[in-house]
Amino acid sequence: MSPVLEGTARALLRRIAAEQSESRLPSLAAAVVRDGEIAWFGARGRVEGTGGGGGAQEPAGPAAPAVPTVDTQYRIGSITKSMVAVVVMRLRDEGRLDLTDPIGKHLPGTPADEVTVAQLLSHTSGLTAEPPGQWWERTPGLPFTELLALLGPEAARHRPGRRYHYSNLGFGLLGELVARHRGTDWATAVGEEILRPLGMRDTTTRPRAPHARGYAVHPWADVLLPEPEHDAGAMAPAGQIWSTPADLARWAAFVAGDTGGVLAASTLAEMREPATVDDGDAWTGGYGLGLQLARAGGRRLAGHTGSMPGFLATVWADPADRTGVLFCANSTSGASRTLLTDLLAILDACEPRLPAEWAPAEVDPALLELAGPWYWGPAPYALRLLGGRDLSLTPLGGTGRASRFTAQADGTWLGLDGYYAGETLRPIRRGDGSVRHLDLATFVFTRTPYDPEGGVPGGVDDGGWRS
Repeated sequence: MSPVLEGTARALLRRIAAEQSESRLPSLAAAVVRDGEIAWFGARGRVEGTGGGGGAQEPAGPAAPAVPTVDTQYRIGSITKSMVAVVVMRLRDEGRLDLTDPIGKHLPGTPADEVTVAQLLSHTSGLTAEPPGQWWERTPGLPFTELLALLGPEAARHRPGRRYHYSNLGFGLLGELVARHRGTDWATAVGEEILRPLGMRDTTTRPRAPHARGYAVHPWADVLLPEPEHDAGAMAPAGQIWSTPADLARWAAFVAGDTGGVLAASTLAEMREPATVDDGDAWTGGYGLGLQLARAGGRRLAGHTGSMPGFLATVWADPADRTGVLFCANSTSGASRTLLTDLLAILDACEPRLPAEWAPAEVDPALLELAGPWYWGPAPYALRLLGGRDLSLTPLGGTGRASRFTAQADGTWLGLDGYYAGETLRPIRRGDGSVRHLDLATFVFTRTPYDPEGGVPGGVDDGGWRS
């Protein structure tokens, strides 16, 4: 993908320059990703700090402050959760677990034994947001056995499945689940199964040079306070990882659909489905399986926000056009929630994507008789051929249930999305082979409203339509 136009680049840089200045961020790096490549990168402010991994982030040696580059490491906080979730989904695809399994089946002895794997992934487990003890994000972590010993009945705050309640503790449990199934620590599993195959060589659990140093910015004065850096132990799966803008661009491409063989495309799509909202409503934020979801500017975005003391980061990706945006900052707080959606809005305004050219498609001529208007009772629908043998059913007039369907070997179609996802569409034929009506999850669609010959359940009044 070629870089953005000069005018677009200037507008994008203007937005992050305003953000860095107005939010008083020591440094801010941001990128736009198109078709798996960085189409624009911009940075403001300066970073200082080299390698290390020391408990208080003391640099290994003096380094002059410099503008961040695509290779500058920042801590990415809860974006770590999405990477852990991918390994959990790989375990599911391998048949080692089911999402409906209670965690106690794989990790016995926790106060959450009946909570399911899916509920942990989607933050609907009802578990407390944070583990007991000291503020885990600012203090050295405990091994899992010691964390487990601290957990009691009070770890459950809500009935499992009742509501969305973000739980860092839940991902601590999922990290241990990964470790026990893989026979290694969660970080090694993430590295071997995700980071290495995707080429994310500069994504690590502890900082390496060049990396930004984390700071808190005084709310009423232009001074800084260094934040501690540590190994979070059993809580590390909730937010330990460090990464670079270049590596996060690859991660954005992954979330958008370029899985690099790491995960089945259908499994990634499952992770991006809302688990805690009704997709039929006009939701603006939700959570899938290890991925945050958002709607903004006509886009459906998937990704994750991240924060740890001294750092902020976010990655959003739109699978519809394989566009991604990301930012990293070395401040405990301050960045605007709309920064990345503003960058997307600038991109869409300056360089709108053109729709794909229309061209005739090869279709099975035998399916042409299915195309056209159908009626669910009196409600009109359009059934279109999508190319090949796939179909789309769309309500006419703006109300009703739309779905796409893919052809099956037995002459039926399986719903792919919407209300009829997983349901079977079956043409019912007359003795001469012509289609009389469509059966869709027991609903009958006929060629005319309430066709008396269409097999409508309950029959049609003998008097027919009347004034």
